[in-house]
Amino acid sequence: MKQFVRLSLVLLFSACLSCNPTIGTFEKNITIPDHTWKSSFKPEITFEIEDTGSRYNLYLVIRHMDAYRYNNIWVNVEMQFPGDTVRSQSLDLRLATDDRGWLGSGMDDVFEHRVLITKEPQYLQRKGIYRFRLEHLMREDPLEYVMNVGIRVEKEL
Repeated sequence: MKQFVRLSLVLLFSACLSCNPTIGTFEKNITIPDHTWKSSFKPEITFEIEDTGSRYNLYLVIRHMDAYRYNNIWVNVEMQFPGDTVRSQSLDLRLATDDRGWLGSGMDDVFEHRVLITKEPQYLQRKGIYRFRLEHLMREDPLEYVMNVGIRVEKEL
């Protein structure tokens, strides 16, 4: 009986892996200390790209509490590519509307947003380490009720 249970678990685990639609996905989130994002706290996220022939969707991920006071967040995303090329862009990310409320997915009083930071999938043309630095540009400093920020990179299948 124990062998049957073990075999069943192995087969179930294998089936889950073979059906995983997020293969080629990287996501890293940084916890904001005390859920209060100070402008001086600029989380850095690095990841390595080996496949330069694929296109990638780049997302900013943000988790916040329902008590977050704004329907948007201004974020500066600094991207450093292999070879020291640096590009920076300021983004006004819509998190809520008056008629629909929070646009992200939520459970209890925590909401998560994955917002595309590029208009279309991108070729990351150089193999190597990519570095992202995130900085909030909101007038309120520190910015309360922000739990995590991060970057998600999805290979287009």
